[in-house]
Amino acid sequence: MRAEVDKDLCTGCELCTQTCEEVFRMDDGVAVAAVDLVPEECEDLCQQAADDCPVEAIKIM
Repeated sequence: MRAEVDKDLCTGCELCTQTCEEVFRMDDGVAVAAVDLVPEECEDLCQQAADDCPVEAIKIM
């Protein structure tokens, strides 16, 4: 599983970093995926972060 954040859509609310800090971090006021592949033990939280994103900036592949 991979996660991508669309920097043009991200509003910097930090919800994803609070939900899954193992995968997401803030960079210049927007979220980024800090890992290439989501660790298996973080997949559910990563998906929750994507589902909860208020602007749907996170894509799970």
